[in-house]
Amino acid sequence: MKIGLIQQACTPSVAENRARLADSVADVAARGAELVVLQELHNTPYFCQVESTDNFDLAEPVPGPSTDFFGEVARRCGVVLVASLFERRAAGLCHNTAVVFERDGSIAGTYRKMHIPDDPAYYEKFYFTPGDLGFRPVQTSVGRLGVQVCWDQWYPEGARLMALAGADLLIYPTAIGYASSDTPDEQARQRDAWQTVQRGHAVANGLPVVTVNRTGFEPDPSGQTDGIRFWGTSFVAGPQGELLHQSPEDEEENAVVEVSLARSEQVRRWWPFLRDRRIEAFGDLVRRYID
Repeated sequence: MKIGLIQQACTPSVAENRARLADSVADVAARGAELVVLQELHNTPYFCQVESTDNFDLAEPVPGPSTDFFGEVARRCGVVLVASLFERRAAGLCHNTAVVFERDGSIAGTYRKMHIPDDPAYYEKFYFTPGDLGFRPVQTSVGRLGVQVCWDQWYPEGARLMALAGADLLIYPTAIGYASSDTPDEQARQRDAWQTVQRGHAVANGLPVVTVNRTGFEPDPSGQTDGIRFWGTSFVAGPQGELLHQSPEDEEENAVVEVSLARSEQVRRWWPFLRDRRIEAFGDLVRRYID
């Protein structure tokens, strides 16, 4: 299967961002992509750098205007499309939601981000309620997609549960970058850790991993920090953690990467981790901490 990755810098204009994404989806579809993955919260700059009630104006229902728009993009281009939206479920109840569109433009399924960060310049708990849909893959015409979102990518439990539910590959729309105070060495450590943990999910579960991050600098609207430089580096790893593609840090890119889902079957025969799991000994995993 050929997968399209769209790594983009965001502008303040929702209409411009969506139009550019539509052009990019058409570009990778013309090069054979059957599945296309967009970055986290791609309609706008990363508004979670500040806590502002005005930003709730950016939220919209699912289905809604953006699902209409991206559903038509998926239909017109004949691709399965993974989008990332600020979902307004009800007044004062919003989610960070991935929406998967089938080739005909219909909504195949959704995933609501489960792990919500609350760090300087990443004030997501102010905006997003933790997801309540669980770790369930979305069935599509190209396979069962284990979609999670950004901060979820640090947690092996979510990747494992997606694999146990029959996911064919793991997908992470992402928005992560450097603080201006980070030294070059610290920047490298953070980016390498981010990629390493996700390649570990690929190895531990015998599944490809697809991660699409945004790129470019976005200032802090409050002026309290010097903003975020998103580190790009979107990538695809195979079921043994091997890097099949890596995008640049500081440039936009539309990439098409070929992945063999059949290879996962063979890798799992060599490394039968699911067979050898001692599930009867894992009960303490549901505890916050073992005192």
